[in-house]
Amino acid sequence: MSEEQFTNWSMGILLTGLIIFMGFIVWDLGKKSQAGKFGMFILFLVLGLGVGGFVFKNILVEFLMP
Repeated sequence: MSEEQFTNWSMGILLTGLIIFMGFIVWDLGKKSQAGKFGMFILFLVLGLGVGGFVFKNILVEFLMP
C-alpha cells in the first residue's frame, strides 16, 4: 500500500468517525440544554450544512483542478 492510498483511506475513515462523533456531541448538547424538537432540528441542520459544505468543496476541487 502506498502512502497516497493510506492517506486516502485513513482520511475517509477518520473524517467519517469525526462527523459521527460531532453528531453525538450535538445530540448531547441539545438534550442537556432541553432544546426541543425544533432546536434539535436547527442544531443538526447547521451541522449537516457544515458537513455538506466540506463535501461539496472536496467535490469541486476534484472536478475543477486538473
